[in-house]
Amino acid sequence: MNILCVGAGLSGAVIGRHLAGAGHQVTVIDSRDHIGGNCHTERDAETGVLVHVYGPHIFHTDDAEVWGYVNRFENFLPYKNRVKSTTRGLSGGREVFSLPVNLHTINQFFRKTMRPEEAHEFITREQADTSITDPQTFEEQAMRFVGKDLYEAFFKGYTVKQWGMHPSELPASILKRLPVRFNYDDNYFFHQFQGMPENGYTAMIGKILDHPGISVKLDTEFTPEMGEGFDHVFYSGPLDGYFGYELGRLGYRTLDFERFTHQGDYQGCAVMNYGEEEVPYTRITEHKHFAPWESHEGSVLYREFSRMAEPGDIPYYPIRQVKEKELLAAYVKLAEETRGVTFVGRLATYRYLDMDVTIREALDAARGFEACLERGEAASAFSTAPL
Repeated sequence: MNILCVGAGLSGAVIGRHLAGAGHQVTVIDSRDHIGGNCHTERDAETGVLVHVYGPHIFHTDDAEVWGYVNRFENFLPYKNRVKSTTRGLSGGREVFSLPVNLHTINQFFRKTMRPEEAHEFITREQADTSITDPQTFEEQAMRFVGKDLYEAFFKGYTVKQWGMHPSELPASILKRLPVRFNYDDNYFFHQFQGMPENGYTAMIGKILDHPGISVKLDTEFTPEMGEGFDHVFYSGPLDGYFGYELGRLGYRTLDFERFTHQGDYQGCAVMNYGEEEVPYTRITEHKHFAPWESHEGSVLYREFSRMAEPGDIPYYPIRQVKEKELLAAYVKLAEETRGVTFVGRLATYRYLDMDVTIREALDAARGFEACLERGEAASAFSTAPL
């Protein structure tokens, strides 16, 4: 069959490679001038630092098959994400703390030397708002688990900047991804497999796409009419964009990056969050620390500013508030009525997806498509449920 994959990021590359390996002819297109999507990496000409162009991407997973898959195409070296946060302590002065909130954070913030059991007792009995029994909002969730002081220092201001709304307006589910640890483990993730591709994600995706059955075309805008020349389309662009935004635009947050350089080591870590609302940026990332096996005198850094996405902006984080979910349901109905197209990836299913989940769903979508062909059935419009 003749297959079109729209998007040369992880979804399009993984699906394209699997189907090309099964004997299909695959064309992968992308509107940008590079492959890799938002995990695109490139060498900075000034310093030689490997830069995550659209913000940091750290690979972490418990999926052994996905970990084996990415290591087929690129050598992943060990990397632990250790995030720091600059914010005001109880004394009113600015300090640097460790994230996620752990025993070191708690002891430093409250000027104590508690053991794990003591810290747990202190947080749950003296800090946490136990009157909140069924937290519904981000703010209630934070107050219930860590209390007012830690919430205001590490979560409130950062969240207002990241999402453009007060934490009382956000669902509790957002905070459920942020652990509190009563030990000194400052590894941000807890998955079995964690690492970074030695030569960057773009090099890895280039190898995935390196197959005689795959043709890649960049600087190519997709229109639904293009699908008429193919037997099937896997679409990883914006769901509302596929339908020309005819029902309205789904809401996203986007990021602006302010680049600056430094000779030497600017902040001593890859990611420094800024928890105070009056600091306009959410964090500063220093990219040479994402490849600790390399050595560079110069350093490339980015201040990140979050705002509401407008037409023409790169969509990063789906908002998924009530009005967006209602609009999403309407677009899902249109998509389910669209024949010959499978919608895949974070944009086409309007969800925030980690890289390992994106790869898993792409593999499952490709395998599901092959199974449908074997049974003589049409592939479903959605490879995963976007709601």
